[in-house]
Amino acid sequence: MKTYFDHERLDVYQEAIAFCGWAGDLLSDVAGKAAAKDQLDRASTSLPLNIAEGNGKFSDADRSRFLEIARGSALECAACLDVLAVRRLVDTERVVPAKEQLVRIVNMLMGMLKRFSGRAEFLREGEGKHAVGFDHDHDHDHDHEHD
Repeated sequence: MKTYFDHERLDVYQEAIAFCGWAGDLLSDVAGKAAAKDQLDRASTSLPLNIAEGNGKFSDADRSRFLEIARGSALECAACLDVLAVRRLVDTERVVPAKEQLVRIVNMLMGMLKRFSGRAEFLREGEGKHAVGFDHDHDHDHDHEHD
């Protein structure tokens, strides 16, 4: 496809558009009405839209704000996939590659945010590496508070 706009050249935008297309295919296969299905539709659409809009901003603060929203949408997509899987509306095996793609998207967005955000030191993911597993350290901290 011919490139017309700067955001179309971004790898993160290309990944987000690919995920959006995959999500559309998945959603057409999910029978019935489910809140997570509708939310996945909105969040997967929001992801490339906010990347594109953020890339078009001139100030780093404006750009960062839209990239943060896109990151939030990617995380929301991952949670929607979890909900759909745990409710057995989709097979867990089907969502694994999509969640791996979302990890790549979040990592790319983190790299961009560290470049453009004045709040880069407050970003949680270390060195742009988004963990695939669970962070249990936070849970253990709460266990010791009650001792």
